[in-house]
Amino acid sequence: MTGAKTIPTDDDHAESRARELLLEERRSIDNIDAALVHLLAERFAHTQRVGVLKAEYGLPPADPSRERKQVERLRALADEAGLDPTFAEAFLRFIVTEVIRHHERIRDATSTAAPAEKPER
Repeated sequence: MTGAKTIPTDDDHAESRARELLLEERRSIDNIDAALVHLLAERFAHTQRVGVLKAEYGLPPADPSRERKQVERLRALADEAGLDPTFAEAFLRFIVTEVIRHHERIRDATSTAAPAEKPER
């Protein structure tokens, strides 16, 4: 028999609906991922400026006291938001490690550059 059509079953409709719902969820996830990238870019723009200030004033790239406070604050926020605080802490530590690396690079570039007039403290 040629050209015979199959009749969609309830299973076919359920699978089709599931694919539609997955597509909707994935679009939302993609939008959130884009927002996260833009937020991280904004955050790193600010931390770069902090790195320049630290280098100009001879401050260390890392600030363990602030990092501890940030971890405590972020863990509490995560808990309130229903996010695993351990995951939130790991995420923050990853970001802070990268920020410190940037600050060290800025410090090293500043210390090897020609001496410039330091701002008054």
